[in-house]
Amino acid sequence: MNGKLLSLMMTILMMASALAGCAGDDVDLDAEDGGYEYASNVDNHRMLMGDVCDIKDLSGAYDWDGVKDIYENGEHAEKSDGSYRTLMGFADASGKNHAYDAFYGADGSWHDFVNAAISGSGAFDGESDTVRDQATEKGIQNGVMTAYAIHELNAAIIKAEAGNWGPDDAQHAWDEGWAFYHGPDDSNHDYDGCGPYATADKRAGNFGTANSGGTAATNVATLAAMNAGLTAMQNEDMQGLVDARDEILKNIVIVYSQASVRYASKMTDDLAAGDTSDYDKHQAEGHSFYRVIEAYVAEYTSICYNMVSHTVSSDTSQASCEAWMYLENYTSSNDPDGEEFTGCYNSVTHSQHEGMSQEECEAFGWYANYYSDKIVAMFDLSNDGDASADYEADIRAWLQPAWDHYGITAGDIGTLQ
Repeated sequence: MNGKLLSLMMTILMMASALAGCAGDDVDLDAEDGGYEYASNVDNHRMLMGDVCDIKDLSGAYDWDGVKDIYENGEHAEKSDGSYRTLMGFADASGKNHAYDAFYGADGSWHDFVNAAISGSGAFDGESDTVRDQATEKGIQNGVMTAYAIHELNAAIIKAEAGNWGPDDAQHAWDEGWAFYHGPDDSNHDYDGCGPYATADKRAGNFGTANSGGTAATNVATLAAMNAGLTAMQNEDMQGLVDARDEILKNIVIVYSQASVRYASKMTDDLAAGDTSDYDKHQAEGHSFYRVIEAYVAEYTSICYNMVSHTVSSDTSQASCEAWMYLENYTSSNDPDGEEFTGCYNSVTHSQHEGMSQEECEAFGWYANYYSDKIVAMFDLSNDGDASADYEADIRAWLQPAWDHYGITAGDIGTLQ
């Protein structure tokens, strides 16, 4: 190759690179996205979705240096001072208004996960590029962006509680929540295909829970709640605002329950086919998707278990589970007949098992996050799987107590197509 041709090619490449860096400049940022009309200017926040899209492309090409550069330094969301809003800036921040950091016991818990996938360290040490790609893409598009959204919705409530209801305060934070969940819907770009909203539509397609236009029932409900929350703030209606936030969280649980169920099912199929490569890939996807809701569902999968009878008690709290005691010839003030009782008595619920042995009575124990821990173990990248298991049936059973807590029905989850 001669020098002139090489120089020309280098010039073209540099121009292409420069144009790519400015790809977000021509995005049509109008006053609404996906049916939600903003009360404030969140253009900069919306443009962060461009970073997510570019990272997905680079991750799919296993360009880890490129992924790291955009993740750490930003590309599209330029602020007024010339600096860039970055995905890492939020993922690695402390004190945010979501449950993830407290649950995992570490500030910047989503950064810990995503950074390990990008760098091939920690749980991703020795894992394939395919596994790292899935964890990076899913972790950023779904984990980081959902955390962003939840943080902002909760921030809106905090601002409203302080009396700051306006478009520069609570309403602005609420707007940011939608910007991070949905992204700009400019027709010349697919930025709204890179956020949690897009994942919801895909999962609805998998489970038959989309409307005739292909929009997820969860997205319809989330949009309605977003609009209701904005109206609540305009009317200074705190209960209406909290109810809207709770409805959005419920639908997030539905979306990522569907995602977790889907990839658990794929893992079963992969094991039956002896396809270890696809098994690893789907396990990484399930691992990443479940992490989006783990902090919000785990406590509702705790159980009170009796190690002698090997049964699960109906006790739904640690306090009642640990309140069983063996009594002999006891007369309870709650017994209108004043009859003596020998057996197992619960001092919190005042329930009793007459005739139960002392050994069995003293064998009740509280197992926090019991079923959730089973899901985590199933999706653990070091778990090579059980070919005799039906992972879809398992994960549905393990998530059922959490679905019950959130009022999620079988119809909300749907049937895997």
